[in-house]
Amino acid sequence: MRADGNPLKSSTFRLSALYLLFFLLSTIALLGYIYFNTVGLLQRQNEETIGAEVAGLVDQYGTQGLEGLIAAINRRIEAKSPMLFMLADAQGAYLAGNLHTPSINALPDNQWIDFAIRLGDADGTVGHQVRGFNMQLPQDYQLIVGQDVEDLNQFLIVIRKAFYWGLALALAMGLGGGYLISRNFLRRIDAITDSSREIMHGNLSGRMPTSGSGDELDRLAQSLNEMLGQIEKLVQGMREVSSNVAHDLRTPLTRLRARIEAALRQENPNEYKTTMEQTLADSDALLSTFNAVLSITQLESGEQRSNLQVLDAHEILEDVVDLYAPLAEENHGALVLNSTPGLFVRGKREIMAQALTNLVDNAMKYGESKSGGARIEVSGIKQGQDIIITVSDNGPGIPDSDKPRVLQRFVRLDESRSKPGNGLGLSLVASVANLLNGKIILKSNLPGLRAELHLPYAAPDG
Repeated sequence: MRADGNPLKSSTFRLSALYLLFFLLSTIALLGYIYFNTVGLLQRQNEETIGAEVAGLVDQYGTQGLEGLIAAINRRIEAKSPMLFMLADAQGAYLAGNLHTPSINALPDNQWIDFAIRLGDADGTVGHQVRGFNMQLPQDYQLIVGQDVEDLNQFLIVIRKAFYWGLALALAMGLGGGYLISRNFLRRIDAITDSSREIMHGNLSGRMPTSGSGDELDRLAQSLNEMLGQIEKLVQGMREVSSNVAHDLRTPLTRLRARIEAALRQENPNEYKTTMEQTLADSDALLSTFNAVLSITQLESGEQRSNLQVLDAHEILEDVVDLYAPLAEENHGALVLNSTPGLFVRGKREIMAQALTNLVDNAMKYGESKSGGARIEVSGIKQGQDIIITVSDNGPGIPDSDKPRVLQRFVRLDESRSKPGNGLGLSLVASVANLLNGKIILKSNLPGLRAELHLPYAAPDG
């Protein structure tokens, strides 16, 4: 079942619509501010021009009287001034000017007025809007000075239309862009959903698709893929452990049961004792296997990650070498330590000792040369920001193709099956290294095996 693929119902479209709303509001505020300031500026300029003309004509009337005022008006008309003039007597009769309407007596005195006139142009006789000032002069003469504001009004109409069309275009593009973005987003979400359902149905190798853009969805998909890879690895490991445990424990349990049945048939007390001793030894081996599996599981689950402390790995190496050196001499071999104090790492003493013991024990078992016992060298150095602990032997070594495989659980090469063990030693070391943010590297020692445990250096407390 797929998710609802309607982009209009997606959260992306809702967020786009919300952003569009804020964008439109901010655009309206900005364009409104520009519009009203432009209108105010043009109107103030128009009124200032008319006011200056009125003041000039009033001065003419005051100094030269009515005849001088009429002459001044006529001069302005002859000079093709853009202004409109009308001088009327107390009864409203026309005396001078290029404006014959409106009826002056019907207009308020000493105030700004707006009225319409009809003028002839290329389109015929059309109406024009005039903005003017009606001035009451001494002896009840009236003077109107105005200016045709039709062009200004048309300009403002153009601005308003551009404003409306701009908002409509922004709305259409915003909604369309939000729809396209939501559809693309939903397409990627659907792809992730399909992949997740495929994985839930058992395909643990499936992964979330990425577009290669490096955006937040790609980063989320990559993180999920890393998590899925880890889950697949753990599930695969669990399956292998279950299979290997069943396979590796079947033989010793079958042998144990057969030994007990044989002892019961003989009814010999001495045989009972021998059988019980052998059974006890086999039980200890089985318990050792189970304990090793449990330890690896705890390490891989991260349960041991709490309460890590800074400790000197050199001290643990000394203890391990002191423990195994006599055993190496008994087997006609040698175990030497080449390290100095100051190998500080963050970990727990018991799990570090277990990992290093496994490395040395592995070298003791499988590192014997053809000429005699195993010659094992244990070393520890600080290299950059890493502490490198190395256990090397002079035995037959491990083929390069098998080195990654021997770090897995219950893996034993054919050459080692004649030796005691359960195939968990190196796997436990790898788990310890992973727990402590380190790694184990297996190299050829020419001859022999060189096992390197790399751990991050930790500055000592205090």
